[in-house]
Amino acid sequence: MPGPAPEGEPVPSDGSLPDSALRDVGGRGFGVYVHVPFCASRCGYCDFNTYTASELGGGASREGYADAVLAELKLAASVTGAPVDTVFVGGGTPTLLDPADLGRILEGIDQTWGLAAGAEITTEANPESVTPRSLQALRKAGYTRISLGMQSAAPAVLQILERRHTAGRAPQAAIEAREAGFDHVNLDLIYGTPGETPEDFERSLAAVLDAGVDHVSAYSLIVEDGTRMAARMRRGELPYPEDDVAADRYLAAEAALGGAGFSWYEVSNWATTPDARCRHNLLYWTGGDWWGLGPGAHSHVGGVRWWNVKHPAAYAKRVEAGLSPGQGREILTDEDRHVEDVMLRVRLREGLPLTALDASGLTGAVRALADGLLDPAAYEAGRVVLTLRGRLLADAVIRDLLP
Repeated sequence: MPGPAPEGEPVPSDGSLPDSALRDVGGRGFGVYVHVPFCASRCGYCDFNTYTASELGGGASREGYADAVLAELKLAASVTGAPVDTVFVGGGTPTLLDPADLGRILEGIDQTWGLAAGAEITTEANPESVTPRSLQALRKAGYTRISLGMQSAAPAVLQILERRHTAGRAPQAAIEAREAGFDHVNLDLIYGTPGETPEDFERSLAAVLDAGVDHVSAYSLIVEDGTRMAARMRRGELPYPEDDVAADRYLAAEAALGGAGFSWYEVSNWATTPDARCRHNLLYWTGGDWWGLGPGAHSHVGGVRWWNVKHPAAYAKRVEAGLSPGQGREILTDEDRHVEDVMLRVRLREGLPLTALDASGLTGAVRALADGLLDPAAYEAGRVVLTLRGRLLADAVIRDLLP
């Protein structure tokens, strides 16, 4: 089940923001995230804010969801905004909604703030939740990019993860998305699942490459408290993931993807060209502004971060009453923003300027350089850029660069 919401100060009932947050909205880009909290079933490793039909209870439904999001948009329009550079519809499984509803949401965003020319419009999807016909409808509605949750091409691994699709469905859905006219197609992989063999992961990488996608995300399995997988591990039914195995899988991904013409641009993300990079995620990683719509969605504008109530019924009740669905917020200090800037930008291929580090961070950078974790040429040019070994130890490098 979803975990508890963070602590924070109350959000004004009208969602208003401090004047300081509104001075340069969109100066680093403005995006919209739409959270769709519905899933047909819950995967054993998932602790996202999602709900199956049996978990929803009264007061919320898929059928009325687009109207609730449009009601929040009406409120948001009175608070702030800028031309929208990116839209990302995530979940959950957004494609459990009718393509017409996803189109209505996108139209509402355009009417509220306006979509910038060439805006990137992404939806996530589970492979079994789309068909050639639905993909064509989504493309016609204006979606330009799709991210499909493949996770693995090994049936045994999919079973442990409690995924519903067959091993071949995700690559086939990627091909169908290309045929429907999507500009960019991503496949997500998870590696390090208990029982996964090196050969399993090699098959997954080969399947991704055969699908002809232009973007791949590959993440090490993280076992979150409160999930069924965590419970199985505590009972000894499954072994815990091993760091050495995860490192081997990452190196295999880099070798296979790099050999096929992909380049890493963030530690867990590869693209065939700069245009294929996920611009919405880059907005997050480089300190842009975004408004999060939907239950549990997080937003950030001008150094103010807030999050919505998590349950769809509570969310719908508040927006229908014309009230902000925000449950809490925090105003980031300069130190908070510095820490987040270092944490996120060090993971990027472009890295971080040395001038962004304080004295202790510069000392840490010298140590990381000596340990072979930073690129010497980039360092000489005044930037902190991870080497391949540095990517394997990115969290440790980041800790060493912070006070």
